[in-house]
Amino acid sequence: MKFSSALKFNAVADWWEEYIAYDVLKRYIYQLEKRQQRPDGIEPSYSDLEANEQTTLVDHSDTPGADSLFKPLLDKELQKIVRFYEAQEQELLNELAVLEQSITQQDEAGLEAGLDYMDEDEEDEEEDEEDEYNMLSRSEDYGKRPRRRRHKSTSVGYGTRFATGSIREESTNRRFSVSSSEAGDLDASVLSVAPRPRSASRAVSGSRDANSSMSPRGRARSLGSRLRTVKDNTTSTGDTIWTAKGSYALDTRLLFKRKITNLYITLSSLKSYVEVNYSGFGKILKKYDKVVYGELKDRYMHEVVETSAPFTAESKARMSDAISRLTELYTKCVTNGDKSTAQQQLKLYQREHIAWERNTVWRQMIGEQRHGTMNGLGTLMGATLVQQEESSLFNIPTPLGSLKLTKKRVSLTVALVVFIALLKMDIVAGEEANKCFAILAFSTILWATEAIPLFVTSICVPLLLVCLRVIRDDNDTALSTPDATKYIFSVMFSPTIMLLIGGFTISSALSKTNIDRILITRVLSLAGSKPSSVLLAFMGVSCFASMWISNVAAPTLCFTLIRPILRTLPPGSAFAPALILAIALAANIGGQSSPISSPQNLIALAAMDPKLDWASWFAVALPVSIISILLIWLLLLVMYRPARSPDGEGEIEIRTIRPTRESFTLKQYWVTFVCLFTITLWCFEHKIEGLVGDMGVIAIIPIAAFFATGVLKKDDFEQFAWTIVFLAMGGIALGKGVTSSGLMVTMDRMIHRLLEGLSLYTVVLVLSPVVLIVSTFISHTIASVLLVPIAKEVGESLPGDHANLLIFMTGLLCSVGMGMPVSGFPNQTAAAQEDELGRLYLTNMDFLKNGVPASIVATLVVATVGFVLMIAIGL
Repeated sequence: MKFSSALKFNAVADWWEEYIAYDVLKRYIYQLEKRQQRPDGIEPSYSDLEANEQTTLVDHSDTPGADSLFKPLLDKELQKIVRFYEAQEQELLNELAVLEQSITQQDEAGLEAGLDYMDEDEEDEEEDEEDEYNMLSRSEDYGKRPRRRRHKSTSVGYGTRFATGSIREESTNRRFSVSSSEAGDLDASVLSVAPRPRSASRAVSGSRDANSSMSPRGRARSLGSRLRTVKDNTTSTGDTIWTAKGSYALDTRLLFKRKITNLYITLSSLKSYVEVNYSGFGKILKKYDKVVYGELKDRYMHEVVETSAPFTAESKARMSDAISRLTELYTKCVTNGDKSTAQQQLKLYQREHIAWERNTVWRQMIGEQRHGTMNGLGTLMGATLVQQEESSLFNIPTPLGSLKLTKKRVSLTVALVVFIALLKMDIVAGEEANKCFAILAFSTILWATEAIPLFVTSICVPLLLVCLRVIRDDNDTALSTPDATKYIFSVMFSPTIMLLIGGFTISSALSKTNIDRILITRVLSLAGSKPSSVLLAFMGVSCFASMWISNVAAPTLCFTLIRPILRTLPPGSAFAPALILAIALAANIGGQSSPISSPQNLIALAAMDPKLDWASWFAVALPVSIISILLIWLLLLVMYRPARSPDGEGEIEIRTIRPTRESFTLKQYWVTFVCLFTITLWCFEHKIEGLVGDMGVIAIIPIAAFFATGVLKKDDFEQFAWTIVFLAMGGIALGKGVTSSGLMVTMDRMIHRLLEGLSLYTVVLVLSPVVLIVSTFISHTIASVLLVPIAKEVGESLPGDHANLLIFMTGLLCSVGMGMPVSGFPNQTAAAQEDELGRLYLTNMDFLKNGVPASIVATLVVATVGFVLMIAIGL
């Protein structure tokens, strides 16, 4: 969670304006960063002795000027926090003193004050009875015949009294009181049970007795009420107001309990306020030092922040002492001297209060994100991409309302119509094969159009295979639905799926321990400031990162790292779109570089027989990837000329990436060791197959090592890309269905007739553009699901059985379809990148002019260099 969000999450809503203005300070840091890139650097708006002293302490020429501009803003925020804290502290300590005084007075009054509490109830009961007696007397005076009445006693008639700020529910044995939640009502409630002089109460009662005549029933009920109350308030020797069981004592304890609890929560919130703001100063100063290459954090924190009122040891001691005093009061008034129970109950109330506050804040934050107004940027953030509802092609009026027809709904309707029509027709010989062909066509349409989520289509595949009884046994007899279910689910969770989960685990561990960022920034710091060198360095880093943390996470990480560069570029620079597109294209190329870099590689590995080891994969994929990266880099240099200044005069200079100063921790060394050990085992899996069985078993090692040692948590496991897992499982199930139903045999005959007489390399030249076109317009993973089985059949039909070669070729080519914004996740991420004003860096024309040629170049490299290397390793 970013600190700006964490600040809102942990802040007290009513005090929000009094917290450090983290987002404002962060935006000002980026403005200083831009001013640093000017030829004249940063000119301080004023100079003083402190600025001159900084000049001798810091080597960076622009840092003193930046410090002199940034420190006044920090000082202003610090003064605001100090003023608020001092006011709140004084107010709360005064409330605590008043509360202690009230409890002392209550101790002095003791239980004798409860007699007035009893007299008040008697007076109300007498009034009710007198009113009823007088009404009966008046009815007889009017000369009406007296009638016997059945009196139903209600809660009010029985004497229940609603006092200001409290509600007492009375039963035949005892009265209970629940205090109001409002602070004002709480004070009134305390006053309502405060001790009063008994003489005043008796005077009132005496005047009442002299001026009114009580009914016989009233006198009897009054006497009974007095006896019950006296019994309740009768205590054993040594009982106090805090230990007695009478109604007055219970009410008093409940009221003081609520007041102590409210004050405890407020004091704890003020303590949290100090901690959050201290973290805020540390975070913003760390970002300042990182962005402007300064060294202000340690000096400002020690010399200024830690010497200010809220953050001194004396202030913290006063706050802890106040909380301790409240705990003692709660122990005395509520828990009968049990301090441990008092601490537990107070912390429980605090947690409940925080949970309620955070739940409210989360709802507000989510609502702001949906409306594009997060971080208080108002309409500026509204320029960011917001997922809008799909527009309808046309509306059809119905009795139940208007039906919107969208492209996805039309595609879904077409898929269903085609599916039903194919089931009714005999397109392929064999009942099971024909049904499987209908399922294949249905799934292909849904995958290509994304009418429903891709993983949902994959989940539907085993449902259709089982219900339509497509699966056959070795005797070509359709399996029963129970047997087909067992077979399908047994093949869906294959070693390939375990290998995919192992890849997710390694990716998550590298990202969570920050190893990827540390290594990447250190490599990029060597790139210098020349645009062409920086461009090539980022392409290499993006490709390498895609090999190990997937081509989904790698571009996201790289786009985060280039933000400082993009912020400091002159407006209209061609380097920005060139760099963003270069990262996306390199991430796509990285998707073919290792078996775990993308799902299509794992699908290709699963189809190979025998399976290819990692060393052989690297022997082909690494040279192909390196050559492709270099050629695409040259293409982007020619198309964009990124070094040229927007005004045509001279060349731009790129800000050097600063490496992180963090050293490796024990946890990072552990993650590095486990990752290298696992990859080594994968490379030599064929030689230790008798020991480990399959690469999927090796994938369990990082899962157990990272989750058992606490490197990764349950939440990390839940955040794995499970949609991709189900997508791959659906593809495996469909492949088994095509094979088991006999549809593959029919396809094999057709392919054999089409390719009869063609050489292996001719088949490669025909297959390459087909795979490229398909993977450009649909998901790379889906392209491999559809095309790998075909490549396998084509390879088996050729002389020499080159199935593994064509499967390998198809797997590599599925990653190079990158000519459109929707061609793979890296392209989709790049297409969404915006500048500070919400303008997109890339257009569709950028992808057409550069992505399509890059795809063709990468395809040619795979079809030439890759083919030669595959032959060399014996495929």
